[in-house]
Amino acid sequence: MTSTELPTSLAEIADDFRSATNDLKLQLLLEFSDELPDLPQRYAGQLDKLERVDECQTPLFLIVEVDDGESLTDRGVHLFFDAPAESPTTRGFAGILHEGLDGLTAAEVLAVPDDVPMRFGLAEAVSPLRLRGMAAMLARIKRQVRAKTS
Repeated sequence: MTSTELPTSLAEIADDFRSATNDLKLQLLLEFSDELPDLPQRYAGQLDKLERVDECQTPLFLIVEVDDGESLTDRGVHLFFDAPAESPTTRGFAGILHEGLDGLTAAEVLAVPDDVPMRFGLAEAVSPLRLRGMAAMLARIKRQVRAKTS
């Protein structure tokens, strides 16, 4: 994967969004919102263990777990999000990142370009402020991966 390429899982999602009409993009976001897994029991009711993404318009919290391993290429990354059900756009962005990044290696996650939110063709469908929230989620994920693998 070069610096401009996306992991296959994320590239497929980006392709789906780019080829969709604005109405369909919003429907896809709702589907990703609905598919965002609940927090595992070990984090339920313990948002103080998660990091808040202040750039999001609604309260969104996330935490990254990284498997043990010898190198970044054999350490799996697992993402967990908490976002209110009444915030489908924010939940949708979290769902996209969960679907596209969860289970990848630390090396693959760290190689994801920072401009990923702009690669979904969502600028016409959602506000720039919301796109900044998605970019902030990705930045937090990558920062946590770096911190947990150094």
